[in-house]
Amino acid sequence: MPNLSDRADRMPASPIRRLAPLAEAAAARGIRIYHLNIGQPDVQSPSAFWNAIKGCTLSVLEYSHAAGSVALRTKTAAYYRSLGMGIDPADVIVCTAGSEAVAFSFMVAMNPGDEVVIPEPLYANYVGFAEYAGVKVVPITTTIEDGFRLPGIEEFEKRVTDRTRAVLVCNPSNPTGAVYSRAQLEGLRDLALRHDLFLIGDEVYRDFNFTGEPVTSILQIEGLEQNAVVCDSVSKRFSLCGARVGFLVSKNRRFMDAALRFAQARLSPPTLEQIGVEAAMDSPPEFFDGIREEYRRRRDLLVSRLRAIPGVVVPEILGAFYAMVRLPIDDSDKFCAWMLDTFQHEGRTVMMAPGTGFYATPGLGKDEVRIAYVLEVERLEEAMDVLEAGLAAYPGRTNRQVAVGG
Repeated sequence: MPNLSDRADRMPASPIRRLAPLAEAAAARGIRIYHLNIGQPDVQSPSAFWNAIKGCTLSVLEYSHAAGSVALRTKTAAYYRSLGMGIDPADVIVCTAGSEAVAFSFMVAMNPGDEVVIPEPLYANYVGFAEYAGVKVVPITTTIEDGFRLPGIEEFEKRVTDRTRAVLVCNPSNPTGAVYSRAQLEGLRDLALRHDLFLIGDEVYRDFNFTGEPVTSILQIEGLEQNAVVCDSVSKRFSLCGARVGFLVSKNRRFMDAALRFAQARLSPPTLEQIGVEAAMDSPPEFFDGIREEYRRRRDLLVSRLRAIPGVVVPEILGAFYAMVRLPIDDSDKFCAWMLDTFQHEGRTVMMAPGTGFYATPGLGKDEVRIAYVLEVERLEEAMDVLEAGLAAYPGRTNRQVAVGG
């Protein structure tokens, strides 16, 4: 039998999806599963998206431009300008979701063997994208005791080597819900300029922000024009995960010209979905206001219920729709699997993502899970009942408790 590549052997399984076979088996046994493992919003996609798809008069579904349709790039640039960012259509490439934007960023900014510095816990797929590009992820560990706050710039300085080419921050953060301030981003700007690095901003969750102040984009930081690269998506903003439409945005012309060559190699982003997204982008601000308040209610319920369970530690959650929480358990991989293949409470169970998959540092996250609060309040309340019962029954429960900083 032929051998597989070393890359194939190193490629990590998704902590978000790798327990799917256990969930499928539980469902086949008649168990109802509350899916808190994946960031799939349950709010309705904009009607404008569906109307544009239904009204499409194309007779042939052709390739779009490799950079995406001119109409969508123009509307996307206008969206960024409305937020105070001087973006033109030429500064935008439409990608097959934000995932491709991150992958393109890694391949354009770094050679195999180069390094990207990323705070952890991190979005698990960054590790996979780095494997695609042959890039090494250098983590900076943040802790639940400190509310997963971004560390000082001196900690980033310690990780910079002669192979460092970029720093990546997800703001608001998946998986922690942290939101980074303008002052923190300005510190990263100074670091990037000092060492001639790219600063990559994953800003997919910009609209899911509970701070009362707009989230600062790295595209709004003066002096970063040639160093800033933003990865964005409509998956969460418009509840269009399956459309697979995202954006790579930068004013660095050499970077974008190189990214376009990668885009040409994959031919084009999906044509029909771009038509729908172009219409969805006309959604009024009230569309997001209602969604934000709905997720605020869900966050408040989740935090209240989890903090009432002995031994559970929940940090402050300022954005996105995830909570990285510490549970009184011996092993998050075992616990999440046990909840699916062994436990049930009144015919129900909960699916979560083990915390280990959100760290690049081996051994971390063993008592943490990521919970996506993407269910309506009534279903989320029921899921918390099941989780509480599961923690009470789990044979690997521990008694560890740690205070979280304010």
